Amino acid sequence: MQEGENVFAEERIDFIADILNTEGKVFVKELSNKFNVTEDCIRKDLKLLENKGIIRRTYGGAVLNRKKADYEKIEIRKEKNLESKRLIAKKAFELLNDFETIFLDISTTNIILADLIAKSNKKIIVVTNMIDIILALKNSNVKTICIGGVLSKDLDGFVGSATIENINKYKFDKVFIGSCGVNIYDKTISTFDVDDGNTKSAILDSGKKVYIVMENKKFYSDGVYKFADITEIDYIITEIKPDQNVLDKIGEIII
Repeated sequence: MQEGENVFAEERIDFIADILNTEGKVFVKELSNKFNVTEDCIRKDLKLLENKGIIRRTYGGAVLNRKKADYEKIEIRKEKNLESKRLIAKKAFELLNDFETIFLDISTTNIILADLIAKSNKKIIVVTNMIDIILALKNSNVKTICIGGVLSKDLDGFVGSATIENINKYKFDKVFIGSCGVNIYDKTISTFDVDDGNTKSAILDSGKKVYIVMENKKFYSDGVYKFADITEIDYIITEIKPDQNVLDKIGEIII
């Protein structure tokens, strides 16, 4: 990379954008030293990037502007991105072994996974807190356990303290957890709802192997509640290979 005063403004801004895509954040003082220009010059560069919607400026620097995940009820989410969800569910299904006890969290992808399990000869036990998953399995030979609690009608499942108390009594071979966002920069996994997030945390703690099931696009959005750190999970199952900056950060855990 060329550095110093002979780096033109447009070229410098492109370099700053590259750093943001790699690191997720930049600092004015560091950029000033790197490019040998004034801090006011760097602030003007960041203002241009902010006007383009690429960044959000913070005290002393800026962070990459990430999309806020849209809150939607389960009934709407069930009809979206079905092909991607089928690919993810198929990958998850292929990880299941006979005589395992698994947990399927509130997730529209997990509904499709439950349907695959129901149509198979898998000899497993499925534990869940989602009504749609119970319905998908009710006419199958799969032993199914419903974790009760307070019903969230928006989520079509049980969340909260009573649900968590029941989950804590189990130890699952594998758990499959939905998410509305994975942030590779601050290493957090998020969802929409506090009670749902706390319930997901309990599921995660009870799993010997923890899988996040989500579409690739969710690497670029965030929910309002962070329920886990990337270091707490084993794998992320997604439908396609993510962008290189995602692979550089967490490629070893992506299926």
